[in-house]
Amino acid sequence: MDAPLPDWPDYGLTDDQRPALRAALTAGRPAVLATIAALGDGGPRPVGAQMVFAEGLVSGFLSGGCVEGDVAGHARACLADGAPRRLVYGEGSPWPDIRLLCGARIEILVERISPDDAAAARLFQLMDLRRPAVWISDGARRTCGETAEAWSGALTRRHDPVWRMVVLGADPTALAIARLAAEAGFETSLIRPRGPAAPPPLAGVAYSRDEPARALTAIGLDAWTAVAVCGHDMAIDHEALLAALPSPAPYVGLLGARKRLPERLARLRADGIGEAALARLRAPIGLDLGGKAPWEVAVATVGEVVALRAAPVVG
Repeated sequence: MDAPLPDWPDYGLTDDQRPALRAALTAGRPAVLATIAALGDGGPRPVGAQMVFAEGLVSGFLSGGCVEGDVAGHARACLADGAPRRLVYGEGSPWPDIRLLCGARIEILVERISPDDAAAARLFQLMDLRRPAVWISDGARRTCGETAEAWSGALTRRHDPVWRMVVLGADPTALAIARLAAEAGFETSLIRPRGPAAPPPLAGVAYSRDEPARALTAIGLDAWTAVAVCGHDMAIDHEALLAALPSPAPYVGLLGARKRLPERLARLRADGIGEAALARLRAPIGLDLGGKAPWEVAVATVGEVVALRAAPVVG
């Protein structure tokens, strides 16, 4: 915490700061959580974006480099005295020399979290249960639950479960999708029925050799899970689709030739998959970016899931 921020901000590559906060608190160290509480005139990061500071730890980013260094200084002071801060940058800031190139106004809540903090413990419990969590805090008082009611002067930050990407397949395209998804922050699994005992050489990717239905059931498909079916085997792909399409998973994509799609849909209908479920199938998989190389399909697939995840909820 006493050292300046690194020259290269790889600490900002992770968007979800719950694991960093948990790592500090579990180690018995207090941490400082900095959260964008309000924005004016846009900004590179949304309301709710966070950073975590602790002894030997910095994670997240708030502005693309304009304010992080100054926030780190306030985080050091907050860690020492425990007093929360409300920082304002841009219009109305007491630090006019700190300029935001985007022209935004950023208000940041800086608060010290102790290892025995009850709200943080509940936040981590809901994360493990894969349940949404509503974090409410004014810096001095905080609460967390699946539902919670804010009070005057408090910020509200909703945390959804970490999104997962489940990839079925073994060819270079499947590996590229799994690798990119893991690097993009998805909890990623690769299913290769009857595959080799050794896992794939992919960091951060879990591996299953089970048949598709058993593997998908074991993983548990919920409303924050994407399934990419890339098996290149009609029978295996079909089994995976039979398990994935009726599930709560909001994204099910199928890699394969467009001309074979009517045949595949007919077979799914014959096996009882209804039209509403079939309408959710993304086939061919991914955004239409025009490329067919493994990394091109991976970018198209992960991009399609990110677009779905970011889409506003209707109704």
